[in-house]
Amino acid sequence: MLWVGGEGGMEADLVQRAGLPYAAIPAAGVHGVGLRALPGNILRLARGFFAARSILRSFRPDVMLFTGGYIAVPMALAGLSIPSLLYVPDIEPGLALQALSRLSSTIALTTETSTAYFPASKRTSVTGYPTRPELAGWDRARARDFLGLNPEQKTLLVTGGSKGARSINRAILAALPDLLAHIQIIHISGQTDWAEVDNAARGLPAGPAARYHAMPYLHEMGAALAAADLVVSRAGASSLGEYPLFGLPAILVPYPHAWRYQKTNAEYLVGKGAAVLLEDASLPERLAPTIFRLFSDETAIHSMHQSMQALARPQAATDLANLLRQMAQGGHS
Repeated sequence: MLWVGGEGGMEADLVQRAGLPYAAIPAAGVHGVGLRALPGNILRLARGFFAARSILRSFRPDVMLFTGGYIAVPMALAGLSIPSLLYVPDIEPGLALQALSRLSSTIALTTETSTAYFPASKRTSVTGYPTRPELAGWDRARARDFLGLNPEQKTLLVTGGSKGARSINRAILAALPDLLAHIQIIHISGQTDWAEVDNAARGLPAGPAARYHAMPYLHEMGAALAAADLVVSRAGASSLGEYPLFGLPAILVPYPHAWRYQKTNAEYLVGKGAAVLLEDASLPERLAPTIFRLFSDETAIHSMHQSMQALARPQAATDLANLLRQMAQGGHS
């Protein structure tokens, strides 16, 4: 196996730390780029193509796996004769994934809903969203003990991903006194807002402070997911795989300043009865009342739990691997 990624950034370090061989190629996007940057980006794309061709001649892969991004385009163009699998993590593919779909032999999807975004002539396979194996190692009792939580109290998880989500963080901080009178909270703020969150935590009285578990980052994310009764978060692709794995009801707040894929993800989970969608701008007025409404309605929370759990595909990573193996052995045609 060979992992091909971009030049610079943290990807190379992460991949090599995992013990995987790594090769880098230059690449850049061309869609939405200003006229000044466009010639330079086209040049980098061309350089990426020739670098990709050199890697493919040397490594001679039997199959290629793409998950999107600029790097995949020169690799796909250079390897048109090689069987390739494109995995689409979100419900709706972005422009890069749509372009790659035309160059790929097979498309793997998180949900059946995504088939509508690709030509009927394309071979698709619904595998689900692959989750890290260490997530599934947590159960509720062990997770709550690990995080120092009261095993008898309702637990809310608030997370905005590794970088955090400022609007969610601030809406939660504003509601802390009311919320902590009734529930305990795991708040993973991200590094950017950590000073603000930590300062708010230090200002809490002893009783509420004991029920507020704030941190900038948590490596053992499976513990937080297993311990929670409800999560408030953005609606990135991982919400389609990790929340179903734990049957975790969700209040989803799509990131408003990007492509609409997060809103599409959230609407899918809402349509399945597994989540509630809140617009980012409505958080100050609606977040706390929505949390209270759900926690006060055991029937609603239980129904959302069952609906979310029904979407789980814990074998997604294995199914993707098996699909790649079949394609490498000639079963792609």
